[in-house]
Amino acid sequence: MNNIRTIIMRLFAPLALMVLAGCATSFKADVSRFQAMPAPAGQSFVIQPADPTLSGGLEFANYAKLVAAKMEANGYRPASDAKDASLIVWLDYGVDKGVEKTVTYPRSYSSFGMGYGWNRFGAWGGSPYWGGYPYYGRYPYYGSPYYSGWYDPFWYDPWAYSETESYTVYTSFLDLKIARSSDGDRVFEGMAKARSTHDRLTELVPNLIEAMFTGFPGNSGEEIRITVPPVAKRR
Repeated sequence: MNNIRTIIMRLFAPLALMVLAGCATSFKADVSRFQAMPAPAGQSFVIQPADPTLSGGLEFANYAKLVAAKMEANGYRPASDAKDASLIVWLDYGVDKGVEKTVTYPRSYSSFGMGYGWNRFGAWGGSPYWGGYPYYGRYPYYGSPYYSGWYDPFWYDPWAYSETESYTVYTSFLDLKIARSSDGDRVFEGMAKARSTHDRLTELVPNLIEAMFTGFPGNSGEEIRITVPPVAKRR
């Protein structure tokens, strides 16, 4: 029973990482949107970087192409030039440096040679003898029958001897703003955030775009968790 408990705790950490990374089945993002989008009637748009340093970059152009495809799918059409566009789409994205997390779980104690532990005599010891001698002390050892003091099973803390695993959690974001070119007033403000165990923007940004445009433009003022299926399962 205790072996099973230890095995479960050992399995918990990698399973948690798989869920966090979204590698097993899906990608999860928290999306907030405020919108007063005009009904799609073929309005034209251009996509520009919120960070001017990204202008002209191949990476930005790749993500802008994905956003443009989503805008077209929602009834808007790309403009050849900003001066001809009725909507300006501002795009920003990124990922932080990550935060280290630690998972702790109990370790098997049979290797310690003690008369108590998770594997040998049960979670709280359970054996009144140590090498043929009465077990009266909290810390029995070889060559001595006992320490002073009575055995107290509830004193033992199974977490005192434990193993830990560390991993890094990254938070990525996609910031999307849309404004009318005529007066600069915004008609859409959206933010999508996700946590993962890697910081590869080439994987994160396309998923964040997918989440942002799921149910676009959404209900103004809502923040929802959106689950994006793997690429192979998307229709």
